[in-house]
Amino acid sequence: MKSHGRWSKILKFKPMKIIIWGIVILSVLLFILDSIVMPWYVNKGGTLKVPNVVGMTEEKAFEVLVANKLEPRKGDVRTDNKIPVGSVVTQNPFPEQTVKIGRRVYLTISGGDQDVVVPALRGRTIRDSKFSLDRVGLKQGRIKYETSIELPEGTIVNQEIAAGSKVKKGTYISFTVSAGESIDSIYVPSLLGKTLSEARKIIHDKGLKVGNITYQVNNELLPNTVIDQLPRENDIVTVDKEIDLFISQTAEKSVQIKEN
Repeated sequence: MKSHGRWSKILKFKPMKIIIWGIVILSVLLFILDSIVMPWYVNKGGTLKVPNVVGMTEEKAFEVLVANKLEPRKGDVRTDNKIPVGSVVTQNPFPEQTVKIGRRVYLTISGGDQDVVVPALRGRTIRDSKFSLDRVGLKQGRIKYETSIELPEGTIVNQEIAAGSKVKKGTYISFTVSAGESIDSIYVPSLLGKTLSEARKIIHDKGLKVGNITYQVNNELLPNTVIDQLPRENDIVTVDKEIDLFISQTAEKSVQIKEN
């Protein structure tokens, strides 16, 4: 009975001892791997820091990397409006990263600004054309008016850059708008944000007249800036129509003046 009890204690102790020794051995192996094997592997053949080639032309970047005993590889081409076409946008591994000699370095190259297709604007209203241009990243340019018996008032007769053309994002597209059959039909220009003197000139150049000028207190805009107008932008009026202006001022009272 005593012998049986002794073996029972030994059997219970042995698995615990095996586990402890296993942990010790594993720890030693991990230490050797981390401190000896990996540094030896990394340093086998030498290491170096990756030079920074971002912003260089593809050709120059390849020359620099080859001179540093690295292997350049061309990766993706990416749209970028800040870095010239054909130059490096990003690199992998990153600059200053320590790598083995002969490591491959992948370069992402700039494709420049993305070209977009100019939409067809003929027959559309000014408002519709602005939505179409905004949708593809283009901007509304200069607007001219001319009489037209073919298209109704307020619709676009032709555009400066033909529909289907490819241009850079942010390009201004100017166009001509029908003023109807009568030369007396005039579209009211936008005067908001103009100085009073600028607004007067624009009104007179359009064949219109300055009407009432109402001064309103506004501390956010410079004095003598147009806050509002009547009739409003793109309303159709006839020659000599008076345009009322609302002008910013810093005084506490507002004044109304009738232009002669």
